[in-house]
Amino acid sequence: MSNRFEALARWGYAARGVVYLLLGALALSSVFWGGGQKPSSEGAFTTLLGQPFGRILLAAVAIGLVGHVLWRLAVALLNADRHDGDAKGYLARAGNLAGGVINAFLAFLAGRLALGAGGGSGGGSQGEDSIAAWLMQQPFGPWLVGLVGVVIIIAGIVQVWRGISGQYRKRVRLPAQHEALLSAVCSFGLAARGVLIAVAGGFFVYAAFAVDAEQAGGVTDALDWVHQLPFGIWLYGLAALGLVAFGAYSFIEARYREVNAPRTEDVKRAAGRAVS
Repeated sequence: MSNRFEALARWGYAARGVVYLLLGALALSSVFWGGGQKPSSEGAFTTLLGQPFGRILLAAVAIGLVGHVLWRLAVALLNADRHDGDAKGYLARAGNLAGGVINAFLAFLAGRLALGAGGGSGGGSQGEDSIAAWLMQQPFGPWLVGLVGVVIIIAGIVQVWRGISGQYRKRVRLPAQHEALLSAVCSFGLAARGVLIAVAGGFFVYAAFAVDAEQAGGVTDALDWVHQLPFGIWLYGLAALGLVAFGAYSFIEARYREVNAPRTEDVKRAAGRAVS
């Protein structure tokens, strides 16, 4: 099982890389050629669908994203990355659980498009709106949305720190002959995506104050916000290039990341606890 699970986890990192490479490429194309389609996850999937054998490629990405979700859950629930049993370790596992939820939405969207069922409205924040709307309907809904926003902001800051400090290299073993180049790509990609994630968390906090789920947003909404800043076109282009770099980082993880696949006994034990 370990070998199969490891292969599925690495497939998942590669699938995530495809998504971010396409997302960054769409954003870069809007910088150089203007107009066109707003960068979004659905737009990235639609672009892939339009290629030769696009439906097969998109189905492969959807399956890979499912694998990424399973790996995230293994890290969060089974501690596959062997985090320490302290607050920092539990925070890291909670971040992986949140990442699993987000990637589950992406996998669902990719699967629907691959099967010809169509997607949503094409907006970049559709999934974030849905999550925020569901949270708003719960007791203390605005507080929950605000708490999620704070967690997202912290996750973004942590990712920036991981990129700048090189902490990601604890689990990514880069080959010595290409270490300098790959390290630069990894650091830039993590830092750029971390900034965009932190901005997206700010949208959730604002949605909580406004008691309006539609104010919540994701990475593509963060890109739009960056575009409206002074020197926005240059910052937007830099952020878009950062998403491409993060896509490349995902492929680097697929190849060089340490993957401690859970044992069959651990999976059965966790499934038993969940059922009971």
